[in-house]
Amino acid sequence: MSEYSAESIQVLKGLEAVRQRPGMYIGTTGIDGLHHLVFEVVDNSIDEAMQGHCDSILVVLEGDDVVRVEDNGRGIPIDMHMGENVSALELVMTRLHAGGKFDKKSYKVSGGLHGVGVSAVNALSTWCEAFVYKDGKIYTQRYATGIPETPTHECNASFCPWMPGDGAESGARNGTVIRWKADASIFKETTAYNFDALSNRLRELSFLNRGLKIIIRDERLSPPKVHEFKFDGGVKSFVRYLNEGKTVLYKEPIFISGVREDIEAEIAIQHNDGFNEIMYSFVNDINTREGGTHLVGFKSALTRILNEFLKKSKLVKKFEEGFSGEDVREGLTAVLSVRVPNPQFEGQTKGKLGNSEVRGIIDALVYEQLEIFFDKHPDVIVGILEKSVLAAKARIAARQAREATRRKNAMDSAGLPGKLADCSEKDPSLCELFIVEGDSAGGSAKMGRNRQYQAILSLWGKMLNVEKTRIEKVITNEKLQPIIASIGAGAGEEFKVEKIRYHKIVIMADADVDGSHIRTLLLTFFFRYMTPLLESGHVYLAMPPLYKVSYEKKNFYAYDDAEKDRILAESGRDPGKVALQRYKGLGEMNPDQLWETTMDPDKRNMVQIHMEDAIEADRIFSMLMGENVGPRREFIEENALLASNLDI
Repeated sequence: MSEYSAESIQVLKGLEAVRQRPGMYIGTTGIDGLHHLVFEVVDNSIDEAMQGHCDSILVVLEGDDVVRVEDNGRGIPIDMHMGENVSALELVMTRLHAGGKFDKKSYKVSGGLHGVGVSAVNALSTWCEAFVYKDGKIYTQRYATGIPETPTHECNASFCPWMPGDGAESGARNGTVIRWKADASIFKETTAYNFDALSNRLRELSFLNRGLKIIIRDERLSPPKVHEFKFDGGVKSFVRYLNEGKTVLYKEPIFISGVREDIEAEIAIQHNDGFNEIMYSFVNDINTREGGTHLVGFKSALTRILNEFLKKSKLVKKFEEGFSGEDVREGLTAVLSVRVPNPQFEGQTKGKLGNSEVRGIIDALVYEQLEIFFDKHPDVIVGILEKSVLAAKARIAARQAREATRRKNAMDSAGLPGKLADCSEKDPSLCELFIVEGDSAGGSAKMGRNRQYQAILSLWGKMLNVEKTRIEKVITNEKLQPIIASIGAGAGEEFKVEKIRYHKIVIMADADVDGSHIRTLLLTFFFRYMTPLLESGHVYLAMPPLYKVSYEKKNFYAYDDAEKDRILAESGRDPGKVALQRYKGLGEMNPDQLWETTMDPDKRNMVQIHMEDAIEADRIFSMLMGENVGPRREFIEENALLASNLDI
């Protein structure tokens, strides 16, 4: 064993730490981490917008996986930093924890609090360029894997990219341009950016910054694909967007805003006739997915004010028990945007706000302004109360249904559904659950599986569309109960992802329209009642083959028409030697074939379900699976030509 001494201790200088441990700074080196680079740079521009110095941001996806982000803010300072003896630009671009956001003089509020954003982008790029437009002059510096290749220097405008307009051509603009190429040795999975994923986040940022124009342009396409976002309604526009395709209880979202103790809040809420709660909270434009004190304050005030109005209404005679939080939030769409000068986030991902003082401020603000609004709009409060009463009665029914289910499971020693053929392995991380359409396919899967780590749950018939019903109907549904029991982690607000019995949950349905429908219904159920299952990447789609090609006593399987044509071409297309079988369903495969093509980890194809954008996912599920027919018809008409391989 080598000696452990002072010489064993490594000191990572400059940006070496970022390159050696990129996950600590951007979360992952997969596609999400790649996109994180863009958002780190955009966040700097957003911080300029928060201070009122920037009203336009441009994101360009150039060819060869190069990205450019431009803004018309003040421009990163380029003068010499006396303490460090380098330009301020070089300091910001090459040093961790260097920036203007720590003393609160340049930025009262900001999202990028750790000072690692653009320097981490620089470190993880093969090359990076910064251009600063200031006072009619342009300054630049170029870097290779985070190391400056040149000092900061003035350059000729003809060599610099710029955003069209804003006086750029005459040299009159101020602003910053950051251009980079991600390092493929770091991002080994891919360096190709997803336009739609980036576009969705930029739309969100535009909603949260009223009047800010954000453009994303994909120059990899000809002609370029362009999305432009600018919402003068801010969070009210955000709520309208989230409620598109839904039937709302009142026409305009309720808007709450105020500034107290340097904490700014903008909140918009609007109820619809659905059963799902849609709530997004942000602190300094950071999506606080795990909530925090601002969300606790909002929920507390909403529940309290509606209980107060219930006591004063005639409805109290029909329901004296009082509302719980989930009662008043059924069918609620809400967006909370809070700006806090010194936010304390829990965890590096900034997923939860911890400032205790924020709870009371938001609670008081929401209660006071809702009281005034409801007094002036009695028709709105009556509609909300009526819906909340129905939700409360449904909650009680759901509680009784859960208790009945638990009593039933307690009498059953195993507590597992009879349709489940479980595996012998007890470590969830090693276990797979195949949810299989039809008893015939289920029988083949049970015989063909590896019993040690693969469990089979057979389904029969069409299941419930959970988008159109309340939770008490969901947890008592005979098609969904076995799924809930097999996964073993509850459903709805009771769902605990850490309790799941299988880390791979595989939907295995026929490769036809009916199979697609079942997959969609199951994904809708998982999205609405087991969301963390999708967020954690535990859900997969099996990919059974469409064809079996037999040639010279060998079998080949094709998963689409192109693969079938390739196999036929290679076989010489001799009718006497080639046999082609088109599978109409999983039930046509014998156990050996099902194992070989669809279940064997060494040979199978599976699609892992990722949820890149929960906001857009919610809109799509509501539109395609909800009650409102009009938006669904429009969607189908607009996208019908994309379904070129529909098998009817």
